[in-house]
Amino acid sequence: MRITDDRYTRDRQRFDLAFRMIHHEARTCTIRTWTGLSDDRIRKLYRSYIESHGSGIKRHRGKSPTQTAFFLRNLEIRRQAAALGGLFATLGLLHQAAPDRGPGGTLAALRRGELFCLTYETYAAFYRPHRISFEHAWHLLRLLEREAELKSGACPACNGFMVVDVLRMPGAVCTWCESEARAPAAAADRGTGLTLPAARRAGAPRSAALATAAG
Repeated sequence: MRITDDRYTRDRQRFDLAFRMIHHEARTCTIRTWTGLSDDRIRKLYRSYIESHGSGIKRHRGKSPTQTAFFLRNLEIRRQAAALGGLFATLGLLHQAAPDRGPGGTLAALRRGELFCLTYETYAAFYRPHRISFEHAWHLLRLLEREAELKSGACPACNGFMVVDVLRMPGAVCTWCESEARAPAAAADRGTGLTLPAARRAGAPRSAALATAAG
């Protein structure tokens, strides 16, 4: 009886996680990686979800994003990538120990998938509109774990969390400090005298604030 109950609970967790990822427009291959469900089963879940929630959810086809340059495209995306990376680190996803992972469909993988969804949902709640899709967030986590092109680091100016481009010159600062360095000149040009610290005090989110709220 206990074995039957455990199987039922795990199957329910797999379906719940799959539906949660479908809501975030995850690709079939991504859902399969986390849940261990077959492609056919996932397609049926997509149809069931759309029947229940309407056709507003897009089903993306093809391969998941693989370009690192996306996260370096502009200041806003770099800022949001740093906030998301800070949440990965704070909530325990970044550099998680191997025993806490496991292949798709295992209890370890399902728990990690649920935590990943929670992390992404926390990020999306703070940034509206958010510029990083669920699939791109999954790609960012893998990049930060490999540390081949991007890695986590501390800003040399403020010690805040930042996503570091490993090919960039050493000494680069975070997007907040970079904006502050630009702000005086821009304010002088406008004749306002306003600088970014005033905007930050007015409530602009930063990765540290996001991490605190998530905890």
